[in-house]
Amino acid sequence: MNTLLLQSKFERLPEHLKKQVLDYIEFLMSREEKVIPRQDVEKPIKIKPGFGGAKGMFVMSPDFDEPLEDLKAYM
Repeated sequence: MNTLLLQSKFERLPEHLKKQVLDYIEFLMSREEKVIPRQDVEKPIKIKPGFGGAKGMFVMSPDFDEPLEDLKAYM
């Protein structure tokens, strides 16, 4: 890939599109960082989220299972 060609096309873009290009580049780079190469195997291993990976990130209120006030007329 020719870096000068990319740079010349990037410079001609309006500012709002430059921001989108930067966001896309950062997305691609973050996606590549999730691949962990192993020393003994040539193919990289992709990290898969497991059960309980988001534990502690969400808190539910104690009255979550209680009926809603707005629906009491229908019960």
